[in-house]
Amino acid sequence: MSAMALRDPSFTFGIEEEYHLVDRATRDLAAAPQELMDACLANLGGQVSPEFLKSQIEIGTPVCRSFRDMRRHLVELRGTIGRIAASYGLAPMAASTHPFAHFLHQAPTDKARYKALAQDLQAVGRRLVVCGMHVHAGIEDDELRIDLMNQVRYFLPHLLILSTSSPFWEGENTGLKSYRLSVMDELPRTGMPGRLSGWDEYQQTVGVLVKAGVIEDATKIWWDLRPSHRFPTLEMRITDVCTRLDDAVSIAALFVCICRMLYRLRRANQSWRMYPVFLLEENRWRAQRYGVKGTLFDFGQGTLVPFRDLLGEIQALIAEDAAALGCESEVAHAGRIVEEGTSADRQVATCERLLAAGATRREALAGVVDILIAETLDGCQAQG
Repeated sequence: MSAMALRDPSFTFGIEEEYHLVDRATRDLAAAPQELMDACLANLGGQVSPEFLKSQIEIGTPVCRSFRDMRRHLVELRGTIGRIAASYGLAPMAASTHPFAHFLHQAPTDKARYKALAQDLQAVGRRLVVCGMHVHAGIEDDELRIDLMNQVRYFLPHLLILSTSSPFWEGENTGLKSYRLSVMDELPRTGMPGRLSGWDEYQQTVGVLVKAGVIEDATKIWWDLRPSHRFPTLEMRITDVCTRLDDAVSIAALFVCICRMLYRLRRANQSWRMYPVFLLEENRWRAQRYGVKGTLFDFGQGTLVPFRDLLGEIQALIAEDAAALGCESEVAHAGRIVEEGTSADRQVATCERLLAAGATRREALAGVVDILIAETLDGCQAQG
């Protein structure tokens, strides 16, 4: 595939978010009544759907061409679900784990797909009480999608750091900023994808499992980054769901700009240097463990560098792309995430503050849920 033969990708984009549903009185997870789902579907159509567990709900924006539109869709989606859920005494919570809920108390959604998944995954599936955020970038050419996927892998830990929202698991402060990723890693066909030579190798690799009847299609490939099975997009899946809506839009903008920057390199017959998955996964671990205040490896230098500095370098690399896509402010917002911390940082700080003020641990964790609900719906129209 020569640079001259390339047709510019559309670089349209969309975002999918998964939310927990919590009881406003107990602050624990709660199964969504069918009437709630029916009302959400009536108001939002195909932009909302059930998730694996009855206590989860998923949204997806339409295809967007501006990040202002993406933000507008997210405001409507979060706000509408918040309003409908409130009439049932519930609320959506955009965090990748619940601070104290127990996984054994959750049940899969009553759909054949999810029942089959629960049967296949067993105990691993029962622990899947986590929510994520997926960002799609429109890259229509199959070969280019794989080429860019190989290169984007380098930046996945950087995007994960900015999204972290899962420090707690069943009432315990895990010491990780993204415990969700540890839960996801128990699943088959997850983690950092290996380097692929092209579209044919990708299809052949997936085809081995499909032909053997292990999976029905590529939707059961849960890599951190994958070619979407349903759309002509590259789908970034490593990130936690962001509690603050503006953080989600910022990370989406960074991802799409990184894809565009790498495409510019490709047009100039250049590419980002490839590193072994072993090294990429070391940064992945450092991202989920230490978050925005930590360090990542700069493999070119062979040294650990504060994430704040690495983010500045990325923002400089993609400045041209942010200007072309009209998302300079969204890209700049990532600096605010570093300054103020992610949802994970705020959750831990809230719990520690309430404990220091004399709250019991359950009271402190309930206070964390309250903060998460408020931030999930902050600025959203028709919030409940």
